[in-house]
Order: sequence, then structure tokens, then C-alpha cells
Amino acid sequence: MIYQVYVRSFLDSTGDGIGDLAGVRAGLPYLKKLGVDGIWLSPFYPSPQHDHGYDVADYCDVDPLFGDLDEFDRLVGAARRLGIKVLLDIVPNHCSSEHPWFREALAAPAGSPARARFHFADGRGPDGAEPPNNWHAMFGGPAWSRVTEPDGTPGQWYLHMFTPEQPDWNWREPEVAAEFDRVLRFWLDRGVDGFRIDVAAGLYKHPELPDSDDPEADARTRDSVNPLAWNQPEVHDVWRRWRSICEEYTERDGLDRLLVGEVSVPTAREHARYVRPDELHQAFFFDLLSASWDADAFRKVISEAMQDIAGTGSTVTWVLNNHDQVRTVTRYGEPATEGSGLGAARARAAALLMLALPGAAYIYQGEELGLPEVVDLPDDVLTDPIFRRTGSRARIRDGCRVPLPWSGQASPFGFTPGTESAKPWLPQPEYFAEYATDRALADTRSFWHLYRDGLQLRSQLPQLGEGTLRWLDAPPGVLAFERGDDLVCAVNFGTAPTPAPVSGTPLLASGPCPPGVLSGSTAAWWIRS
Repeated sequence: MIYQVYVRSFLDSTGDGIGDLAGVRAGLPYLKKLGVDGIWLSPFYPSPQHDHGYDVADYCDVDPLFGDLDEFDRLVGAARRLGIKVLLDIVPNHCSSEHPWFREALAAPAGSPARARFHFADGRGPDGAEPPNNWHAMFGGPAWSRVTEPDGTPGQWYLHMFTPEQPDWNWREPEVAAEFDRVLRFWLDRGVDGFRIDVAAGLYKHPELPDSDDPEADARTRDSVNPLAWNQPEVHDVWRRWRSICEEYTERDGLDRLLVGEVSVPTAREHARYVRPDELHQAFFFDLLSASWDADAFRKVISEAMQDIAGTGSTVTWVLNNHDQVRTVTRYGEPATEGSGLGAARARAAALLMLALPGAAYIYQGEELGLPEVVDLPDDVLTDPIFRRTGSRARIRDGCRVPLPWSGQASPFGFTPGTESAKPWLPQPEYFAEYATDRALADTRSFWHLYRDGLQLRSQLPQLGEGTLRWLDAPPGVLAFERGDDLVCAVNFGTAPTPAPVSGTPLLASGPCPPGVLSGSTAAWWIRS
């Protein structure tokens, strides 16, 4: 179980309202108590922060917003003493427009080696005034921007599948691959345990950069749908190369290194190609996250994952939340906005379901507190580039990134030191007081205790290790499966109680569950006697 730390929203140690690496280090005992095996840190590299660090200007340093390399080393050392692994978020599809290589490319002429590291191309139409193709960026608008040449004339265009401040690397240029080899080794030499890879199905584009039949598909879905820009066959060579580097370090010191990819592809069968024995160790299976609250929908995506991914001998990597998605409490309970009632019950049930599945699981900070999405942020505080580029609040991501509440009855809820007048980088609503970590730890009925108890059992019970699951007969609206020979997990997706699949008191349940009964919107685990 890996815990995703969105660094700028986890814990602030300096009082500037932005979380930092020292704050992460201070929070490690909390995470150890929760029972996680490792943490994944969102990007903390030097960046102009147009996309909160996913526009990297220097892959081998720490932005002063978050600390410095010495603080990073202290964090890794503290995590190692607690037995917590550290994964870094690496961004190989694109960089910042402030990256030295891109600045060099802007100053170089068309056709130069400096431009070959990116996707520069001549425009179409009179005087090259039209983009080279019709692709649109995922965050809205054309995927191309035109540059002014060193002589001051309008010139070539460069490709950016997200924002103009995030030019895409050209992985067909060998120098790019060599540079990322250097980056991996830099951080592995500093003791990291692996990498979460952003846009892992990206990197390579169709070599001819042709027009798309549906150029706005990425922007419409906020997903990597354009088959000409994503999931090209050459990308698998990159993961074989990175896997060999990780294995080199493992052979050197005996410590496993992990590669987990953000892989968004059309089918579970295609997903399985990324986790073949010589490629990524794990790749997020987003179908569970995107499934509607419905027994048949959940059974379908779990069955496909077990058949197509686990069936190859690979590990399925389950996830219900992350920094790009509406939180489950709100997603499952809409139109509720503050997480009470049905959405919270369903989110608790989904958590127990995920923890009972074979494979790896990741949780996003605040998920263990039952935090809802903050849906009423005013326009003037929104920072998501999707909003800045489109003016639309649809699918913006600020609401799941509001800083965590740690203690107290008013903002900043212990997130940042100092007085209550200290302002987190995104405002926290008053109702966050109900979700503060000190209150969650004191309440044995809280989300936090459900996750902690589930994680403890997951680590103690051999039935919940790797392996298969066997579906059991269940009433309509109920999913039930068996792990090992005697552990049963059942989830009631309806609101009315049903007979439990096992008699007796559950080992763990997401809500009140009398013997012999499976309450509505509830999951439970039993050991057969």
C-alpha cells in the first residue's frame, strides 16, 4: 500500500502556506501509524509552477518552495528508519518551457540539434501560419504554439499536449533517452526506491504527426485518447531500458526498485502490455476509479483486470482517488457536497473492497480522512491550468488538492504554523474541522481507523496477499468473493440490507453490520469457521 503525498498540500513547515519536504518528514510518524508501506511524492523539482510542478525546469534539484537537496536527503533517511519506501514522480513526456534545453531550442535555428529534442515543425498554409496538424491539447486549445525565430520573424511551431508551458520531448532523439538515464541514476544514487511515471503511455508520437480523425478527443475526455499521440509501440522500449537500470541497482544492493506507470489505455488487455516481466512493475488500473457505483460495473472491471493483467503473472495496481480526480466521497454521493451520508458510506465500502483485492493499492492523501471534494472554491483562487485555458470549471482539479486539515476548529487547521490568519495556498472550508487528523485518530468509527484496521489485516492475513479471487453467488446488487480458502469479502451496492454470505460477526466492516446481515452501502470481511 502506497500513500500519495501531494507535497504542496500535505504539511507546511515554514508558514508560507505551501506544503514542503520538511512537512512530509514531520508527517512520517502519522503515516507509519496508518500502516502504509511507502509514499509517492508529487513533483518538487524547480519549476515555474504553471501546472504545479508537472512543468519541470530541472529534474535533478529541489524547488526552493519545497526545500533543498539536503532536506530531501533527510526525508529519505527518516523514511528508511521507519521502514517507509520513497517513490518520486518523474515527468518524461514533457518539461517546462523554462528548461535550459527548451530555452536553447528557442534560440537555435530551425533544423538544429537543439530543436530535435522537441517536436518543432513548420506550419501549414500561407506563410506557415496554421499549426502543423489539427491536434488539441488535453487541457484545451491547440496542441501547437508558434515561436518567434531569433531574427524576430514568425517561425516554427512546437508541440505541447498539455499547456504551452509544457513542451513535449521528442523521444525519437537519442539524447533525450540518455538524459533521462542520467536523471534516474541521480535519484537512485540518493536512495529513492522507485518512480511513479507521469503519462507513461505517452512519450512517442506518430512519426508523421498526421491529422487526427477526432482532434478534440483528449480535451473532451481529459484523457489520453488520441491514438496518434499516445500508446505508440516504441514506448515499451523505454520501460525495458528503465527496468534494466532499476535491476542494476537491485543487483548492487539487494533492494527492490519500483516503476509504477500512469497508464491510460483503452482496454485491460492493452494495459497488461505495460507490466510484462521486463517492463513496468506496476501500472495504475484506472477502470476501478472510473466505474460507477454499481455491482455489475465493479465486477466487470475487476474480472477484466484479473483475467488480462493478473492472468499474465503481473500485479494489478488498484486506485480509487488521486490528485486529478473528484474524491470518492463526493463522486459516489453527488449532489452532496460535504461528504456526509450516502457518499461517505459508499466510499468506506469501496475502500474495504479495494483492500481485499489481490495486488497493490494506492491511496491519495485525505482519502483516509474521508475528505470530500471542495466544490465551491471561488474563481479567483483557482489555479488549475484547465480553468485558466478554458474558463470552464468542468473537471478542474483544485477541489481535491485543498491542503489537509490536521487539528483545530478553523483554517489553517494545523496545516501551516502560526496564527489562524495564516493562509494555505488554497482556502480550506469551515467543515474541514470535522475531518482533522486529530479528531479522526480519536474516533474509532472514523475513516482513518477503517483504513488502519484494513491495512493491518491486509499485512497479517496470508489470504490477502497475492493470488486469485473466486466470485461467490450473491443477491442482485451484491458482490461477494473469496480469497484463499476462507476469507470472504462482500459489498452491498444497494441501500437495503440483504442476508450476509457468511454467518457470524464480520472480521471488519465499513459500517454497522449485525451477524447474518449485510447492511446497505456496506462492505465486510469474514473468516469462514
